[in-house]
Amino acid sequence: MEHLATKTLAEIYYQQGHFQEAYEIFKILLEKDPNNKEIQDKLIELTEKLILSSSNPQLAPSKEEKIRLLKKWLANIQEKRRT
Repeated sequence: MEHLATKTLAEIYYQQGHFQEAYEIFKILLEKDPNNKEIQDKLIELTEKLILSSSNPQLAPSKEEKIRLLKKWLANIQEKRRT
């Protein structure tokens, strides 16, 4: 799936309501570009949607994944404040 991971594909999945697929692609994209604020914001939004829409807790991101994502988001904010 990593070779198919594009922002366009993730956005298509998102628009079609396939939040888990969009989440997985945005996660790959963030690993390639960890300082991308737009991708960080989209992952946070998707995390919220997955938690709210999932009747199956296994489909929602793990607690560790949420913490990792929020730490990256916080580091990005702190970095921007320094510059």
